[in-house]
Amino acid sequence: MPNYRELLQQIKSEIDEVDVTQARDLLASGGRPLVVDVRELDEWTEGRIPGAIHIPRGSLESRIEQAVPDRAQPILLYCAAGNRSAFAAKSLEELGYESVSSLAGGYTDWKRSGLPTELPRTLDAAKRQRYSRHVLIPEVGEEGQLKLLDSRVLLLGAGGLGSPSALYLAAAGVGRIGIVDDDRVDASNLQRQVLHSTGRLGEWKAESAKRTIEELNPDVEVVPYIERLTSENVERILADGWDVIVDGADNFPTRYLINDAAVWHDIPLVHGSIYRFEGQATVFKPGDGPCYRCLFPQPPPPELAPSCAEGGVLGVLPGIVGSLQASEALKLCLGIGEPLVGRLLLFDALETEFSEVTLRRDPSCPVCGDSPTITEYVDYVEFCSGRPAHA
Repeated sequence: MPNYRELLQQIKSEIDEVDVTQARDLLASGGRPLVVDVRELDEWTEGRIPGAIHIPRGSLESRIEQAVPDRAQPILLYCAAGNRSAFAAKSLEELGYESVSSLAGGYTDWKRSGLPTELPRTLDAAKRQRYSRHVLIPEVGEEGQLKLLDSRVLLLGAGGLGSPSALYLAAAGVGRIGIVDDDRVDASNLQRQVLHSTGRLGEWKAESAKRTIEELNPDVEVVPYIERLTSENVERILADGWDVIVDGADNFPTRYLINDAAVWHDIPLVHGSIYRFEGQATVFKPGDGPCYRCLFPQPPPPELAPSCAEGGVLGVLPGIVGSLQASEALKLCLGIGEPLVGRLLLFDALETEFSEVTLRRDPSCPVCGDSPTITEYVDYVEFCSGRPAHA
């Protein structure tokens, strides 16, 4: 049986090894490989090759397929001295990866040669423990969690939809959450609005939500806006800088207003609505799919669209739809998966059925169309009442 040194030499003779000069040229070429650092976490935090992703050697085989699903993707592996990466390269070849190379001399030679390095931003021990289940997911990982901590999400409403959205976004570590709501906690809210409690009756919902979120996750900064969203304040609120808007509004004037503002500010809008046993969710992403006005060019008559206060709602339904909205918002913040752009997801709680409707952008849409006719805020209350809307 060969000893370790003999086995290492045998492995190195069977794989493609490149020195630091060849690696530098590869990274500068048009066919740049994906760089994978297979060192341990403590080594990774002390410095890395710019653009590298981190998959420790001990979990490489179990995680590489999620990180690199295309086996034709060129991969450059490195460790501290080139030994662990050599074994890793052999292992990936046996898994069917077609273009794998190992950096001879590893990060030590790379750094000694004066080539670029970077000190990665990392989670501290407390955050690493709190978000450990995210860090384990290749599509999120430590970099994704840091991205979430830098993300800013604006919630319209701290009610039925806003409650689960806020709780899951905060638990996920979204660093800044804005909440727009001018209502107070009422006993009738508590059947579904899980941000609040009996002890909060009479408090502003935005302030109640802030307290709940900060108790759940002190990493999150909560910005309450105790006001109703209007044409007069929407620009001021959006000027605070938001990456995603989650629409939990319960009225059509606010839905049309935030749609127009999102289009003009190029901010993705996660829409949700509920009624009795039925809910729906979609994502309106400016420049990529339709907007709310493409879906509803005109609001339905009030008698055909009663509010939850008029028609009722199953208490758990907003929990389901609001959680879906939070999921979509997290995907948008992370830049992963396939958001519900151009797709309207419908849920029937009585039948426990999901269905999907394809949505298309309307080239003649007055807001996002090819020749928009609405370019400034209108009187949305008049528009939704069926009367002519004036700018």
